[in-house]
Amino acid sequence: MPLTTTQLKISDAEYALRNQLLPEFIDQLDVTGLVLFDADYIKYYTGFAFIPTERPMAYVISRAGERALFVPRLELEHAESMSIIDRVAHYSEYPDLNHPMNVLINLIKDMGIDGRIGADSDGYPWIFGYRGETLSKLTGSEVLNCRAPIEDQMMVKSEAEIALLKESCKWGNLAHTLLQKYTAVGIGEVEVSQRASDEATLTMLETIGPIWRGNSAWFTGAIAGYRGQIGRNAAIPHALTSNIKFQAGDVLVTGASAAVWGYVSELERTMILGQPSDEQKRFFGHMHNLQTIAMEALEPGKPCSEVDREVRAYFNAHDLMTHWKHHSGHTIGLRYHEGPFLDIGDDTPIEAGMVFTVEPGLYVPDLGGFRHSDTVLVTEDGAEMLTYYPRDLESLTIPI
Repeated sequence: MPLTTTQLKISDAEYALRNQLLPEFIDQLDVTGLVLFDADYIKYYTGFAFIPTERPMAYVISRAGERALFVPRLELEHAESMSIIDRVAHYSEYPDLNHPMNVLINLIKDMGIDGRIGADSDGYPWIFGYRGETLSKLTGSEVLNCRAPIEDQMMVKSEAEIALLKESCKWGNLAHTLLQKYTAVGIGEVEVSQRASDEATLTMLETIGPIWRGNSAWFTGAIAGYRGQIGRNAAIPHALTSNIKFQAGDVLVTGASAAVWGYVSELERTMILGQPSDEQKRFFGHMHNLQTIAMEALEPGKPCSEVDREVRAYFNAHDLMTHWKHHSGHTIGLRYHEGPFLDIGDDTPIEAGMVFTVEPGLYVPDLGGFRHSDTVLVTEDGAEMLTYYPRDLESLTIPI
């Protein structure tokens, strides 16, 4: 039976339910336990949210079902506050005289994990300057990759997760509304983005502050901005903020979201600053059609690849493939990009409870990029739009 929640967070009961599948994964892999280093996996199973740095952290689960967190001293009290954890092991600092991995190996052995070990990576990843030996070398054990069953579990969202995603959509919508309101010729993108994001975040705090946490290492409150996708730069799908000043006739590609207990949504729109040209109208229309095709193609049982094929068929029929740069979407939740993907190379069957971003784009050098993105829930009957910002050109034309 799906869990319900009256709180704006994931309940301890749901974390416990998620953890009930881990012994099954251990049996499937025929290992003696699991070691998870990925910060999002740890957050998914425990609610423990932290900023990954050079200091190793891990979630360890034994075949007997014992659960432990492995953390540096600076996270000890934080980790001990997690009610579903049986024990916490900590080390002083990294690199320190006694390397942290030695403490982790002692924890693993003490929990009866030896022989074959399941892990999301063979040792803590080399991030932020970290260096250390692999699990396999330190333990002398075979280490099997355990990511696939975890990713499969995370693909389908619970009722509580969907509620958090809907809340994220609400505040992302407000931030985008303010972004459009404050955008004007001669103003820089950073000024507009910061003003819209700050005002939306403060409104969110006034409204749901007592029951809200961001729980995200990357998002602070509600955000909306352009990330450099302005004018001709809008033809670069993953441009970076450059503090470009808006000019009449610019094509503008936006992005908005809000972190709500770690969950994030995605809202993107193509806007035109001033009266659109005929070419801008033409490509906007094609983009609108492509997104509509992708959204209408979402249904349980269909392979993800088929959605992308239907989108690419439109590209080909209208001789638009020279303006194609990426697949049609991806799932979203604790991470702003998750799998499966709406891509011809991903045959994962679509299931009710999956939440996708739907975002086919067209990119035209010397004119700009044209991309809407909406967060869409797959239901038993088809799809439900969770984002609800206007999609039509008239609503997205900013008067000068």
